[in-house]
Amino acid sequence: MARYRELALALLAVVGISVVYGAYVGAVAVPAASGLLGHSLGIVGFTMMLMTETLYSFRKRAMRRPRGTMRSWLRFHIFTGIVGPYLVILHAAWTFNGLAGALTAMTVVVVASGFIGRYIYTAVPRTADGVVLEAQELQLLLDAARQEVAHASPVDGASAEAAGDPQRAATRRLRELERQMAALRWARRTLATWHAIHIPLGMVLFVTAVAHIGAAVYYATLLR
Repeated sequence: MARYRELALALLAVVGISVVYGAYVGAVAVPAASGLLGHSLGIVGFTMMLMTETLYSFRKRAMRRPRGTMRSWLRFHIFTGIVGPYLVILHAAWTFNGLAGALTAMTVVVVASGFIGRYIYTAVPRTADGVVLEAQELQLLLDAARQEVAHASPVDGASAEAAGDPQRAATRRLRELERQMAALRWARRTLATWHAIHIPLGMVLFVTAVAHIGAAVYYATLLR
């Protein structure tokens, strides 16, 4: 369950926000996108989306004195990448016309893409402590397992029964490592393809959000 902690926290946040939002709608009305609550939802949501778009990337490129682990930053990235867009959707006040509608649709697409990426990420082989296994490390384990299988192989019928259990254990370990290597290769290829799609989508979403904010400020403030 710890592997999905960020998803559980995001779900709790979404449920909590939905309860408060639903209570407000029941007591007052659907908050207009141009109102105080609507603007607040949009500002907080956009801020979280901006954090999603930038902070994890900055941490990946940090060479000197990086703060926090990549795993922690990825969890934060996933959390803000779910809760922020949900707030933006609420900010739209369930109207999907014009630039705001395009932004909402793009938000849904990017979040769906993020869930796909999260699934691919979970397919990457890990140690018992949850650390991602690299190809070089996995290859060393494979070589050691092959040697162990070769040494455990019985040389005659008399020794077959005595060597059977160690040999079976070594063979099972070898097959498991071979499956992990195949999974690692698949995950690396798929993640590369996913990144090539998800990152441009995120950039388009960010540019669309900035354009929407600029238009909102221009039409709602400067033209008054």
